[in-house]
Amino acid sequence: MDTMNQNLRHIVGDRHPMLLAAADQIFGAGGKKLRPMVVLLMARATAEMAGLSNIVAYHRRLAEIIEMIHTASLVHDDVLDDCSTRRGKDTVNTLYGTRVAVLVGDFLFAQSSWYLANLDNLEVIKLISQVIADFANGEISQAASLFDTEITLDTYLDKSFYKTASLIAASCRSSAVFSGMSPEVKEAMYDYGKHLGLAFQVVDDILDFTQTSEQLGKPQGQDLASGNLTAPVIFALRNSPELVRTQLRYLHLV
Repeated sequence: MDTMNQNLRHIVGDRHPMLLAAADQIFGAGGKKLRPMVVLLMARATAEMAGLSNIVAYHRRLAEIIEMIHTASLVHDDVLDDCSTRRGKDTVNTLYGTRVAVLVGDFLFAQSSWYLANLDNLEVIKLISQVIADFANGEISQAASLFDTEITLDTYLDKSFYKTASLIAASCRSSAVFSGMSPEVKEAMYDYGKHLGLAFQVVDDILDFTQTSEQLGKPQGQDLASGNLTAPVIFALRNSPELVRTQLRYLHLV
């Protein structure tokens, strides 16, 4: 993980001072690094199953690619949501403006695609490329359902898959691919990543209501304020008395 963090902070080289400063701010802001950690843990588990003495270089590069893709999606999310803080620090759009933030996100997506192509594994390239398309699908689905008080749990889970679980699922399966696992094991790894990602998103949405902005490292209640109705709100709308449900439905009009 230490090696990965160092590699990520130097990923843009010295192409442009502002881009370098923005990248350093992003990758130096901390964060859980959950996704690359899952990649490396899955790599170790499947490598042991395959009788390998250690994980391979492709596993390590995959972890870097996954974190780059995730970070690129966060940079674009912050632009779309006009978010001012992330991981307890100012966002790129706050520091450098929307134009630079969009370009930084685009650069990270492009750079991750370049590294992905250099893995020379068509199965993994297809898996991770689909994830980038899923991000856009999830954003479009979210934009289409803002302030929709009739949104169903199934719709919420579909959107959560595209925005969160797809990346984790594909990265778990890709780790198994580089360990030479059977189709059955690869499918099991994908399912594990999918369900882990969905559970992670539900917990994250709950914390948005139960923790402070300082604890979250970003504004509390940002989703609700922007009209993105998450699992806690959906359950409240379905399981509260009619008077409460009516108040919730019209809250955004106040």
